[in-house]
Amino acid sequence: MTGPVLCAVDISNPHRDDNVLKAAARQAALDAAQLDVITVVPDYGMSVVGTYFDQSHHDKAVEEARKRLNDLVSEVLGDEANTKVRHIVATGNAYDEILRVAEADKASLIVIGAHKPDFKDYLLGPNAARVVRHSNCSVYVVR
Repeated sequence: MTGPVLCAVDISNPHRDDNVLKAAARQAALDAAQLDVITVVPDYGMSVVGTYFDQSHHDKAVEEARKRLNDLVSEVLGDEANTKVRHIVATGNAYDEILRVAEADKASLIVIGAHKPDFKDYLLGPNAARVVRHSNCSVYVVR
């Protein structure tokens, strides 16, 4: 691998993506690649709902996401490994932001979890499926 390994996690469900994070760390270690971990905060400003929230709400959500992401990586991989991980908190649709960051950073691999889909996922397609379909790099899906 020449580029980083980008690991996408959902911090809204604590420890649901522990196995995804561990798999990404193993893949990055194989080639001594940089491990980047991303989580995505919804963009309330782009919808009608956004009119009910001011900018400080978004800033607080991003800051809380950054703290949770840091805590998660530290708990799962250890404090020493956490210092080498690049933490990314993006705003928008999960699959769009994952693909955007992977493209911008020239990621060699995206590691993402595939969880039990809801009925709506069969109609719309889950984030993992969209990332797999549209990614320009390899995608490792962890069940």
